[in-house]
Amino acid sequence: MTALRVLVFVLGAVLVVSTLGSAVRTVVLPRGVPSRLGDAVFTGVRWVFRLRAGRAPSYARRDAVFAAYGPVTLLVLLQVWLLLTFAGFSALHWSVAGEDLRRALTLSGSSLLTLGFAVPEGAPDTALVFTEASLGLVLLALLITYLPSLYSAFSRREAAVSKLEVRAGAPPTGAEMLWRAFSLRDVDVAVDNLVVWEDWFIDIEETHTSFPALAFFRSPQPDRSWVTAAGAVLDAAALLVSSLEPHRSVDLQLVLRSGFLALRRICDLFGVPHPAAPQPEDPISITRAEWEQVLDRLVEAGAPVLDDRDAAWRAFAGWRVNYDAALLGLATLTQAPYAPWSSDRSLPGPLRPSSPPRRGARSRTRRAGR
Repeated sequence: MTALRVLVFVLGAVLVVSTLGSAVRTVVLPRGVPSRLGDAVFTGVRWVFRLRAGRAPSYARRDAVFAAYGPVTLLVLLQVWLLLTFAGFSALHWSVAGEDLRRALTLSGSSLLTLGFAVPEGAPDTALVFTEASLGLVLLALLITYLPSLYSAFSRREAAVSKLEVRAGAPPTGAEMLWRAFSLRDVDVAVDNLVVWEDWFIDIEETHTSFPALAFFRSPQPDRSWVTAAGAVLDAAALLVSSLEPHRSVDLQLVLRSGFLALRRICDLFGVPHPAAPQPEDPISITRAEWEQVLDRLVEAGAPVLDDRDAAWRAFAGWRVNYDAALLGLATLTQAPYAPWSSDRSLPGPLRPSSPPRRGARSRTRRAGR
């Protein structure tokens, strides 16, 4: 075997092993371990979708385009795995058996897709054929088993997001959730509904780091998003803990902690910047004037707002700082729909919505997203 064939053999083996490693990290490994190949595919496909959406599109346009981003990227990733495996084994066939390039490509394609029309000659070729055929079946089996798990996690996530619209409006906000609860004199039920989100945050931390593509699967309705839902729940819990008379504070603090830990760990997987150890005095994206307006509205609904608003503001800012940067970063990453205190301040320039879409605009958004 000449030096050239040895070099080609090594390169082919590295290509096959790297591709298999990417598939294992993406589909099998139950933790958020970044894959360079997967990152490259997601980045490349995202660039294509951005070109398709245009420079400064409306939200309806972006949502209609990016609705297919997650599913399309998964299909592209499978094709990339298959093509790289095909290329790697073609190099191995060419270097080991001394085949001409056309024969090596034919043998590799026949083996990978288990077509069987190309018959190997000699023990080295036969061993490579069986190995490649088994890897091809493994890659297809991994994707087949991956999709049901992915869509099961998606369904669990979206069930809670859909339910939130009834309690917190559309788009959902923590202020609206609390205003409705106090207006209906139903605060205990509202707190109970907030407490169950601790399990939801734990679930999305596990699923969105194990299945990174899931973060880019958009909700069935264009004006819903798992990111804005998370922001509404965390803001409601932070307002209750910091600015109103104590009401099951320990339970709500656990919701807050599970929430900001989940958002931070998802950010870590995608490389979204956020402070690792934020301090209570660090600045947040919410102004005191905005917070005061919310409290005034809650007072009108009969909420027991604390008298010392200076202390209450410091407490609220101390909670919000734990998830502020992570929330806004994920809203930008996922191109989340408009929602106050989250996506309304996460997008730069012309992409930032200045107000909620009107009813007619929202209807057009729904039609565009179908």
